[in-house]
Amino acid sequence: MNGASAISVVGIGADGWDGLPEASRRVLRAAEILLGAPRQLDLLDPGACPGERIAWPSPLRPAVPGLLAAHEGRAIAVLASGDPSFYGIARTLAETAGADRLRVHPHPSSVSYACARLGWALESVETVSLVARPLAALAAVLHPGRRVLVLGEGPGTPADVAAYLRATGWGGTRVRVLEQLGGPRERVLDAPAADWPHGRTDALHVLALDCVRDPGTLRLGAAPGLPDEAYDHDGQLTKRYVRAATLAALAPAPGELLWDVGGGSGSIGVEWMRTHRSCRAIAVERSPERAARITRNADTLGVPALRVVTGPAPAALAGLPTPDAVFIGGGLTAPGLLDACWDALPAGGRLVANTVTLESEALLADRYRRHGGELIRLAVSAAVPVGGFTGWRQAMPVTQWSVTKEPVTHDPVPQEEEA
Repeated sequence: MNGASAISVVGIGADGWDGLPEASRRVLRAAEILLGAPRQLDLLDPGACPGERIAWPSPLRPAVPGLLAAHEGRAIAVLASGDPSFYGIARTLAETAGADRLRVHPHPSSVSYACARLGWALESVETVSLVARPLAALAAVLHPGRRVLVLGEGPGTPADVAAYLRATGWGGTRVRVLEQLGGPRERVLDAPAADWPHGRTDALHVLALDCVRDPGTLRLGAAPGLPDEAYDHDGQLTKRYVRAATLAALAPAPGELLWDVGGGSGSIGVEWMRTHRSCRAIAVERSPERAARITRNADTLGVPALRVVTGPAPAALAGLPTPDAVFIGGGLTAPGLLDACWDALPAGGRLVANTVTLESEALLADRYRRHGGELIRLAVSAAVPVGGFTGWRQAMPVTQWSVTKEPVTHDPVPQEEEA
């Protein structure tokens, strides 16, 4: 721990002091400094915990380093709701003070309590936190028959969630609000989103959703290649089947960052992020109108954290974090664009570029000769009426270059011959 004192992080539930195991009680009794939200501090027995009580200021995160430094050398205990490592303060403390300084004493999380009350298997439930996050984050987890637990931000969250479900075609979803789980004032509110009768609820709650899609609501699968009609676009859209092939070539993995250059409607960045909740994407689009459209599509399809940079590439790429993969869907002939994207990639990074023009195709063919990879042509035909019969109508073929950047190797320095 580099000489720094340990920080105890103690989970506490709505049942307060009575619900704590003896190990957690010992830590709190011995603490000289007790940090926590006012609600959490009020749950402690004043006679049993004589330490100085300090309520977290708002905003919390910027204040953490100063508070810890001010009380260095004293026995510090931090209170957290439920399991401190589950959407809790333990992450902030680990990032600020270092994980090796923490001694975490978990309590059952609100999600564990909720599953126990509902009879749901914890491992089969999707959990979404709306604490400091937009309601649009729900869209990516709404699938018929799925069970979703939502961590609310405050008393108005259940009504807001019900209104969102009604507005997006999920009004048949059963909504249950489980308040004060594990405490003496535990209560459950239950109604479909379409007829949700409650305004504000208890601030300490978890929402349980049994997802039901309303008739006529567009079905969105979990795999890349969403229907084209899922997007608001002006024609600048990587079409469904080409999009699925493009995402396969990009091969997103958890935690990776994509640059979607020439974002258009944002479909590649959106579907990259939908593959895993930890995937990140930055869409670069020179048109302010299209950039705004990308943001709307990201919200609609459940990835509101997609970052949009408005400006022409390659200039707009300056200063962006290093990508794991780059997709170029437009502007290939812009001077320096391909070089800038290639140079930004680390060894092992992937680049995929699509084009329908001969001029851009010539650029990709040249890069294919220089760097290798795979150069393919994608052609999609759809059946359409031809008089009283049916025929094929072919979309413009798409040339796609995909490549993984290999580490730079250097020729060995020649050794002088022995005399």
